[in-house]
Amino acid sequence: MSETIAFKPESLAQVHKMMARYPEGRQKSALIPVLHLAQKEFGGWLDVPVMDYVAELLSIKPIEVYEVATFYTMFNMKPVGKYVLEVCRTGPCMVSGSEKILNHIRTKLNIKDGETTEDGMFTLKPAECLGACGYAPMMQLGKFFHENLTIEKVDEILDLCREGQVALD
Repeated sequence: MSETIAFKPESLAQVHKMMARYPEGRQKSALIPVLHLAQKEFGGWLDVPVMDYVAELLSIKPIEVYEVATFYTMFNMKPVGKYVLEVCRTGPCMVSGSEKILNHIRTKLNIKDGETTEDGMFTLKPAECLGACGYAPMMQLGKFFHENLTIEKVDEILDLCREGQVALD
């Protein structure tokens, strides 16, 4: 028998508060923040039952949730590591060395783009513009940007992650 999917009471209260920001019949406007909350609460990714639950809460069709969740790269459609390394790979970052950074991470962690290390610690996720072009190359880790990256800085960040010393929120 499968486990029932439901937000914790305090999270459900947050969902209702988010929905209340919008006029009646416009609950879909709360979809992105509700998906963020769902991803955080249900294991760091959005599987179909979780997205169906969100659709039910917002009184919208499941396909409307799938369309948004699969469009934005901030949502994970499969399990990810504790640390998701989102390395920008657009123009300014590429010119400044992001491909070298990506190759170093791939080699050091023995993973390809979109893969997670065997220990479940890291997922590598090349990203499109993260909006920090003046500080290239850069990487997002949780809610934080790590800018002006070098191989040495990346190694230090990975070591700090392994030691549990990197905040994600």
